[in-house]
Amino acid sequence: MNEVGRTIDNVEVSAYTVPTQARESDGTAEWSATTIIVVEAKSGTARGIGYTYAAPAAAGVVHDTLTGVVVGRDPMATGEAWAAMVRAIRNQGRPGVVSSAISAVDIALWDLKAQIIGVSVADLIGRTHDSVPIYGSGGFTSFSDDELADQLSGWAQQGIRAVKMKVGTEPGRDPHRTDVAREAVGPDVQLFVDANGAYSRKQALALAEEFAERQVRWFEEPVSSDDLEGLRLVR
Repeated sequence: MNEVGRTIDNVEVSAYTVPTQARESDGTAEWSATTIIVVEAKSGTARGIGYTYAAPAAAGVVHDTLTGVVVGRDPMATGEAWAAMVRAIRNQGRPGVVSSAISAVDIALWDLKAQIIGVSVADLIGRTHDSVPIYGSGGFTSFSDDELADQLSGWAQQGIRAVKMKVGTEPGRDPHRTDVAREAVGPDVQLFVDANGAYSRKQALALAEEFAERQVRWFEEPVSSDDLEGLRLVR
């Protein structure tokens, strides 16, 4: 358990930009690299690790603002540290890069707390389930039909019983692409699609029927997540 007087001694942050094997895209974005922000929080010999996917600027927020807020605090008081970080960024704007930075530090602090106590983070927070199913996520819209089929069928052959593919770059081709995916994984693997908000409301409604005919079990972000009325309509 926590020793009296233990504090968060240090917080370090690193940003790593990793190129993808090829250009990737979804319904609303295209990229050729992914940046991961890694935060390490230390207390004595215990070390907690947190991370987020964000622009390198998130590392600057951690280094310039958040580190000074959490160093010296009780590592058991994760809630207090989170509230202090939120107060500290008031003039920087809460959404986006700043929230990603807070998230990475928060995860690191929860991991540090679990390391000190000697339990997993899942046990520290409290489990709801003994296990959860996984799904393979990819199927980028930049993939050819063969690349799409190879990736999704590969996951199915590994025993993964659900896969998710990206849609929305070319709405007219999406029924065909889901046909390719369904044939690749067979009838017993659940198929999910994610439009990343690319469709209009009418497109989403029309394609929802197309996807249902192909036994698509989950339709993620059919319209923009900012379009609350559109989300209610599609739902």
